[in-house]
This record gives sequence, structure tokens and C-alpha cells, in this order.
Amino acid sequence: MMMLNKQMTADQLSTTLAALADPTRRAILARLASGDATVNELAAPFAMSLPAVSRHLKVLERAGLVSRGREAQWRPARLEPAPLREVADFVAQYRQLWEARLDRLDDFLTELQSKEQEREPPADATTRGSAPVTDAPPRS
Repeated sequence: MMMLNKQMTADQLSTTLAALADPTRRAILARLASGDATVNELAAPFAMSLPAVSRHLKVLERAGLVSRGREAQWRPARLEPAPLREVADFVAQYRQLWEARLDRLDDFLTELQSKEQEREPPADATTRGSAPVTDAPPRS
């Protein structure tokens, strides 16, 4: 069993992954990667209401992926990268596992190809002209 980072419990990881599962929320995070934005700015590319975008932001806030500031009457959203780093660390454990398995598969296939090449006689030894060379007498 893989060990989770002590700072991130399984519930936090599940919450973060659930928040990332929605393509609209991923698009919001991608926009916030270029800087803070208001709900109006975040809603602009989507065909949805401001309350719907606000609900997406609340999911991202609960997951710790977004924080909201206060500047006068505006409440800009800001990307919080720590949960993304923790998800990346979790996924990296599996990446190492699969890379090791694929390396072993590659080694096995290389060995198998090498054995196949050793068994095959050279192409010019099996044919002369158009008829194959055999030790058997011709059929009548």
C-alpha cells in the first residue's frame, strides 16, 4: 500500500481530485494560473450564469485550490498550487511504478526479439533461385 503525504489525508486527496474532475473547474484553474480574476472575468468564456460559476469556485475553495481575497467591493479568486503539488506527488508514485513495469516489458521484448533472430537462418541459405532448398527427395 502506498503512503500518502502526511500533510494530505485521503479525504483531502479525494476532495481535490473530485474538484479537478469537472472540465469547467479545470478551465477556471487554467485561467487563474495566469493571475487573479473576479467571478465576472472567470465567467466570460462560459455559457453559464454567475451563480453557477460561483458554485464552481466554492467547490475549488473547499478543495483548497482557490482562495478569495477582498479588494474594495471585488473578491478576486487566486490559484493555490499546494493541493496540485500534492496530487502530482501522489500520481508520481504510480508513474514510477508504471515506468518500471514498462522498462521490464521493454527488456523482455528486446530479449525475445534477440532469441527470434538467433533462430532464423539467413535468408540466402533457405532459398536458391526460385525454389527453396530442402533435404527431402523431389515428389513424383
